[in-house]
Amino acid sequence: MSKVLARRGRWSAYKLVLIQAALAGSVSVFFFAMWGAQYGVSALAGGAIAVLPNFVFATLAFSHTGASSAAKVVKTFYWGEAVKMLLTIAMFSLVFINIEVGFMPLFVCYTLTLVVHWTAPLYFKQS
Repeated sequence: MSKVLARRGRWSAYKLVLIQAALAGSVSVFFFAMWGAQYGVSALAGGAIAVLPNFVFATLAFSHTGASSAAKVVKTFYWGEAVKMLLTIAMFSLVFINIEVGFMPLFVCYTLTLVVHWTAPLYFKQS
């Protein structure tokens, strides 16, 4: 039963990450079409900075479930959040060091992708 719950939670988290990736891709295409390749790449980098750490968190956080492993559940959520924060910082650093980015498209796409995460309860109904 606990494996089923872990799978269900992980699948819901992966659906959210997929929606974030679709939005990031759409925003990147928009910036590319309107202002060119540099803005498109910058928006894509901003979306990737938001999506990849959330994917890692979802994978780590939903690796255990159930009352018998409650301590493991809490530990993996804390561990997943710590890895997510460190990965976000590292990715921002790598993008700023290695890519000539436009700040506006990078942060617009990053913010819009996070807004999807924050508004998830509005479009995910649990039965």
